[in-house]
Amino acid sequence: MDARLNYLASPTGAKAAKYVMSAGKALKEAPLPAETQELVALRVSQINGCAVCIDMHTKEAAFAGETALRLNLVAAWREATVFTEAERAALELAEEGTRVADAATGVSDDVWARAAEHYDEEQLTALVTMISFMNMVNRMNIITQQPAGDYVPGQFH
Repeated sequence: MDARLNYLASPTGAKAAKYVMSAGKALKEAPLPAETQELVALRVSQINGCAVCIDMHTKEAAFAGETALRLNLVAAWREATVFTEAERAALELAEEGTRVADAATGVSDDVWARAAEHYDEEQLTALVTMISFMNMVNRMNIITQQPAGDYVPGQFH
């Protein structure tokens, strides 16, 4: 499978990619636990069906020490007992923030309140930005059919 576009071969794409990568780096440095960041990135990517991001974030999480059990259960986190209440709140926010068209109200007050119980304002800012960022990157990859499977942990960091 070949991608429809090579972003880096285009002056516009290369310029935009520079800023996208910079935003990703800023998020990595945010005061949100790295485990939470990877779980959220993985869940958003699963919902959107972005194979390249699923590949990347599964490998990054495993490289950072995340267990196969937790990675395998992200898609069914509601029924899994392996996630903390804070992680569950982040995953719930990620789902509602990704599936905004499924609910006329977007993210519900209850979901926001649960997230706010576990994360301070700076962490919530990072979490909301991470969810939005992943949705953007997923769409860029899906539209251009970026192939998955060859990602190496640390490749873009």
